[in-house]
Amino acid sequence: MGHPFPIREIARQAGLSEATVDRVLNGRGGVRESTAREVHRAIADLDRQRTQVRLVGRTFMVDIVMQSPERFSTAVRAALEAELPSLHPAVVRSRFHFRETGPAGELVAVLDRIARRGSQGVLLKAPDVPEITAAVGRLAAAGIPVVTLVTDLPVSARIGHVGSDNRAAGATAAYLMGQWLGDRPGNVLTSLSSGFFRNEEEREMGFRSTMRARHPGRTLVEIAEGQGLDATQYDLVRAALERDPEIRAVYSIGGGNIATLRAFEDAGRECAVFIAHDLDHDNTRLLREHRLSAVLHHDLRHDLREACHTVMRAHGALPPAGPTLPSAIQVVTPYNMPAPAVAG
Repeated sequence: MGHPFPIREIARQAGLSEATVDRVLNGRGGVRESTAREVHRAIADLDRQRTQVRLVGRTFMVDIVMQSPERFSTAVRAALEAELPSLHPAVVRSRFHFRETGPAGELVAVLDRIARRGSQGVLLKAPDVPEITAAVGRLAAAGIPVVTLVTDLPVSARIGHVGSDNRAAGATAAYLMGQWLGDRPGNVLTSLSSGFFRNEEEREMGFRSTMRARHPGRTLVEIAEGQGLDATQYDLVRAALERDPEIRAVYSIGGGNIATLRAFEDAGRECAVFIAHDLDHDNTRLLREHRLSAVLHHDLRHDLREACHTVMRAHGALPPAGPTLPSAIQVVTPYNMPAPAVAG
């Protein structure tokens, strides 16, 4: 019977002597059938438990590299730190490399420093541009597994991706928008932080295609490159409102929602329906105040747990598993908000 366990470990598990285990494994006889069954049962038990055995005492140093507004990176940090106890008996230590905006070259420099210094894994949220894809390739060549978080780099050497089905999220937003606007006139403002984040592009495509199919007469007005930052977002929204007096609703794909609402208020305009993404601290407050209609949210703790497990599998510390399924999309309204402790 093939097995990866030392005789001493099997003997300890079975409560038998090493000599008895040796006789059973080598078929030398002189052992009762019930004793032989105990040896084989001990091997089966060890096989089921070997994931935990491999993890005991293992420390994984993981780098989290993100280009994102502070409100979202803060939510990711909180979600990871909340999940760390569930990863025991392994120990995951994390180094955070967050920035809100900037040229891709700065992000590449961070990734290249990690490749030189070493890491057990990188969790990455970055724009889908060739320079970033090349940097992921260098990390892979250095033996450092990369898992993309929230937004994917599908043609890179990353080993996995965690996040929601963004096309489905966009289609869900379109369904809600159509239901809530009904027959009322008005155009819909769609707002992206950047056209280089694949998750936002996919949300926009899901939203646009579903609106076209279900509400072909509804005009969509797009703004982009606000980076999810309040200062730039305010100017973009205010300019859009001045150009188009028919804008009555917002699908916010990339954030900056406080600034968007302020632009409506300063223009003396009503926002009849406002659908956003992610329960960060800004959106949680806006939803509680009924200033957002709904937030499309996915469980960041689940995503971070899956990302860490993917890194562990790359190091042989967990058994292989099938493809990671997309995170479930939750439609959160002011009336079904999660408790503050898990609202990240």
